[in-house]
Amino acid sequence: MNKRERYTDEEWEKLASLLSGEKEEHTELLDRFMADDYSNTGKQWEELRNMNNEKKIDVDKAWNNVYGRMNEAGFKSDHEPSGTSVFRSHLMKIAAAALVLLALGATALYFNNSGLLSKKLTASTGNDQKNLQVVLPDGSRIFLNRNSELSYHAKFAKNKREVKLTGEAFFEITPDSLHPFIIDAGKAIIKVLGTSFNVITENAESSVEVFVKTGKVMLTDNSGSQSVIIDPGFVGTMDSKMNEKKINNDPNYLSWQTGLLVYNGQKLDVVLKDLKRVYNMKITADDPTILENRWTTPIDNQPQDTIIRLICASFNLRYTKDGNIYHLKNE
Repeated sequence: MNKRERYTDEEWEKLASLLSGEKEEHTELLDRFMADDYSNTGKQWEELRNMNNEKKIDVDKAWNNVYGRMNEAGFKSDHEPSGTSVFRSHLMKIAAAALVLLALGATALYFNNSGLLSKKLTASTGNDQKNLQVVLPDGSRIFLNRNSELSYHAKFAKNKREVKLTGEAFFEITPDSLHPFIIDAGKAIIKVLGTSFNVITENAESSVEVFVKTGKVMLTDNSGSQSVIIDPGFVGTMDSKMNEKKINNDPNYLSWQTGLLVYNGQKLDVVLKDLKRVYNMKITADDPTILENRWTTPIDNQPQDTIIRLICASFNLRYTKDGNIYHLKNE
């Protein structure tokens, strides 16, 4: 549904034939559609076909039941006047049409209950998934971090461009001066015309946080009483009590996307926090002095076991693992 404007009418007709089973061929068009099919449309069509196959409508039998009840109720005499057969033929057509409409109504209810006709589309990520890309109908791209959710109206970009975010995501917004892009971040509203930026709906201080990579972003609280314009390279925060804007000095702010972490003598305490955010690694130190060690080695998409062994080798440490938590200890 969120790809509806990326296909021609002819392509939509072909997709409908493929999904409904009228055509059994395997095409590049179907592969392209299914690759971004977040609503499981193909599965819904399959279930719908099975549902229809389970119970076929017998129009003649239905008519006979209706006609028989008309006889019992006295709506038909034993001597049919001229033209009654024509009337019966027309009535049969009406009855058949009514049955078809009832079937279509049941189908619409089935789609509605399945969420295919819902007013909002939703994409979400779990604990072990990041960088899920969502391409909106206007061409804007959004990359979701772990445990995040993005929802938007099915008629997105028709009159306005609005989405709702919970968690963290990086946005690349297609410029449109007539239709500002608006993000409902829960505790604040973000408004842009065309830019790239990162949004955290609830940071460590429970504030909405925005880092702007290109362009400008307006961050406003829900009451509209306070706002801040964020320029490239700056981080803006907003909650109900205050707003703030400061230069970003963290070279690893967007590392959750790239997996690359670079350091120039930062304390291990900082490194462990980055590893939690970027690699979902939970690491604790049994001795607080361990966190005072300085780190200079880049980390670039290595496996978790490799990372923890590298840390231990660098500072003469050992580790144990309890569930999904690493515990650092002195030798």
